[in-house]
Parts: sequence; structure tokens; C-alpha cells
Amino acid sequence: MQVSSNISNIKEINAKQKEKSIKRSLKKTEVLRLILNIIVVFFVLFPIIYAFVMSVKPSHELYDKTFFTAHPTINNYKDVFKIAPIEGYIINSLIVSVIITSFQMVTAILSAFALHFLNFKKKGILFAIIMATTMIPGETTIISNFLMISGWGFTDSFFGLVAPYLTSAMGIFLFRQAFKSFPMEIYEASKIDGASDLGFIFRILIPLSKPTIGALAVQSFLGAWNMYMWPLLITGSDRYRTVQIGISMLNSADSQSMLLMIAGVVVCMIPSLIIFMFAQKNMVKGLTTGAVKG
Repeated sequence: MQVSSNISNIKEINAKQKEKSIKRSLKKTEVLRLILNIIVVFFVLFPIIYAFVMSVKPSHELYDKTFFTAHPTINNYKDVFKIAPIEGYIINSLIVSVIITSFQMVTAILSAFALHFLNFKKKGILFAIIMATTMIPGETTIISNFLMISGWGFTDSFFGLVAPYLTSAMGIFLFRQAFKSFPMEIYEASKIDGASDLGFIFRILIPLSKPTIGALAVQSFLGAWNMYMWPLLITGSDRYRTVQIGISMLNSADSQSMLLMIAGVVVCMIPSLIIFMFAQKNMVKGLTTGAVKG
């Protein structure tokens, strides 16, 4: 009996030692993970912090070795709005971004609904063709798009700005993957109840697809907001120029213009940062919806 009790005591001591070693290893792992996260956050946030610090520096401190300025000023921001009609460019960018986001949302939902719930021939081939367009760089089609829009007479217009971007192959893919997580019986039951296809989309699919809608909305809005090359080609007047073109107009060779451009970049970043902060969870959830089910 004494031998068995000693054996049980030894086992208990070994179990406690293993538990302690596991806890130590877990603590080390957590510390390493925390350090790694801090490093990643630093590299992500440093350009933003640097841009803000530089934007409030006077021009004579541009090349100083000190990181922070002893005389912060908002004159650079005031000059940005004096030199160029930035507020008008911001409004144009908002209009373009909202139109592109809205149309991409509508076309993606309708296309994904048809590709998953409706039965028609060669829909697999059609989906493959749609996805193949994602492998074509946008730079390869920009000249043909420009010739097409200019041939229609829509250069220097909102229609010309948004026309090539009213659909999104990636949006169709995201919604199709999200819809594949819904059983087909839901659609069949709605048809038995007399619901139309649009009724099924608005009453069932859209309420159940809010994370995917949020993800595509953020992706589309930020993509449209940050467009540069296409607005540069298609616009020729301040009436339709977007904010990215306006920021580039602030650039010249002197130090003052460099600080103005940095201040303009900060102004341009603010909407993107606000949208990303508030929609981050929905964006991650929407992008991972349907990822397990193929």
C-alpha cells in the first residue's frame, strides 16, 4: 500500500511539474506574440504618425534631425485648401466612390444570386470567365477603356469616371461564396410561398449577408477613393478632378510644397482610416464567409 501511495504521489508531482512547464511555455509564447504584435503595429502606424508630424512642421524645419517639432502649425493645412480646391475634389471623390460602391454591390448580388440559385446551362463556365478577368491587370485595359469612353464623348464627366468600374468580379466571388453557405431549400421554400426572386433577395439574402456587404462596400469605396491613373487620364478640369489628382497638383520642387503635399495626404487618409476603423470586423468576417465551404 505504501508503494502504491508513493507511486501516486510521484505521478501527481510529475503532473504538476508538467502543468507548470506548460504554463511557462504558454507565458513565453504570449510574450513573444505580444512583442511581435507591437513590432507589426509600429511598422503599420509609423508612416501615418510620420506624415501627421511632418504636416504640422514649419517649412524651415523640414530637414531638421529632430522628429517632433517645437513649433507645430496648421498653416500647411490652411494653405492646402487655399492653393487648390481640395474641398471640391473631396466631394467629387465621394460622389465617384458612392456610385461605384453602389453599382458594384447591386451587380455583385444579382450576379451571385443567378450563379448559385438559378439553373441554366454553362453557368460554371460563365463563372470561370468572370473569375479569369481578375488575372488581367487594370493597366492593360486602361487605354482601351479611354478610347471607348472618349469615343462615346464622356471624357471629363462623372459617367466617364465610373463607367469602367461599375462591376466587380471579386464582389461576385465573395457573394457567391456567401450564398453557397445557404441551403437551396431556403430558395425553394420561398418560391413555394410565392416570393419572387427579387423578394427572396431583399427579404432573405441581403439581411443574411450583411458581413459580406460590409466587406465589399469597404473594399469598393477605398478602391474608388484611391484611384489615380484613370481620373488623371479621363478628367481635364477642376469640376471633375478627384482628391488624388488634387494632392499631386500640390507637388513641386521646394520644401513648402513637400509639406503641403504631406498635409494633403493626411487629409486624404482621414476618410479611409475612419471607414476602416469602424468596418474592420465586418470586413474580416465578410471576407472569410464561405471560405470553408467551396
